[in-house]
Amino acid sequence: MSRGRKEPKFRLFPKQGYILLMVGILVGFLIFVAVSFTFLRVGLGEGAEGGIPPSIEFEFLYTSEKQSWIEEVTPSFEEWFRGRFGIDVHVKLTVGGTHETVNLILWKSVTPAVWSPASSIWIPYINMRYGENIAADWVPLVLSPVVIAGWRSFLQKYNVTSFRDLYELADQGVSYKYGHPDPLLSNGGTMAVVLQFAEAASKKPEELIVDDLEKESVLNFVRVIESRAVQYGKSTGFFGTWAAESGPTAIDCFSVYESVVLDNALKAQKKWNDPIIAVYPRSGTLLSDHPFVILNAPWVTKWQRFAATQYLYYLLNEESQSKAQKHGFRPANPSVPLDPNVFSEENGVQYEIRVPILKALTGEAMEALFTVWTVVKNPGV
Repeated sequence: MSRGRKEPKFRLFPKQGYILLMVGILVGFLIFVAVSFTFLRVGLGEGAEGGIPPSIEFEFLYTSEKQSWIEEVTPSFEEWFRGRFGIDVHVKLTVGGTHETVNLILWKSVTPAVWSPASSIWIPYINMRYGENIAADWVPLVLSPVVIAGWRSFLQKYNVTSFRDLYELADQGVSYKYGHPDPLLSNGGTMAVVLQFAEAASKKPEELIVDDLEKESVLNFVRVIESRAVQYGKSTGFFGTWAAESGPTAIDCFSVYESVVLDNALKAQKKWNDPIIAVYPRSGTLLSDHPFVILNAPWVTKWQRFAATQYLYYLLNEESQSKAQKHGFRPANPSVPLDPNVFSEENGVQYEIRVPILKALTGEAMEALFTVWTVVKNPGV
């Protein structure tokens, strides 16, 4: 944040991305209001069968990136709900990797009322695999863009601003060490590889078709970047911790969430006198927007849907969203100001995201990406 210049109360995205986010939030609140009034009428006996239940339990299947935040705010939600409606509610918290949660739902190994993958890029994919829109309506909970993270000395030396820069460095024979999580295990890895393929095809992710992912020129572009990979881990958090502990000789740059940079920038600076910083790819980035999806599934009861909608309302309130920032997430509720003490260059990130916010690819393209990954990955890692 520049000195001598008054910053706006909050600045999250370029105009188009912000408008899209606002629409999502407003749609979510409209759903909340409509469902709340419906169930309030039911609770008052208008057409109710069996009356008001003494308790409601529903399962929330979500990903580990936001586990500490969810575990912090959920007990207070249960207390708030009890005080507001006089009904005991219990949120059964089940944590897994994003790809794992998709499979758990498809296999019906778990039957959650609410699902929250790490990113909405998985919504077209699960709908395609399920055969219908099991994830019909959703609202973002918290936000963290995918970035190219790395040691400041390396990123500034080579002026890295995009995945194309990483390709050109490798193509020119520059020997650097790169990494990202395995896209078959991690949402962060999937998002990084999607951005690499989009850059290779000179398209936005939502424009990618299966043929694009199978073109030899596109495959070669990604293969050249991946030739510099020294590690594929199972999570984005792994890379931040590993880099901060192992130092610049272990890895130069890696693709992770912005929140991972916030967790490790100062640790790295203290230990190696060289901070880990975030580069926001100039062609655009994808958001790890943690969508809150009340599943359109036969196992979700009306009372579970009601309680889940109240849970959504609570997670988006100002207090909950402010707490999320302490865990490295940008608030999805645009009325909550961004904390400049968290989102600052001193912590390795930008206050304002100045690159385009990109949309999800189709379910068919996503499935093809998982297939071609084995062709472009570094076989030695």
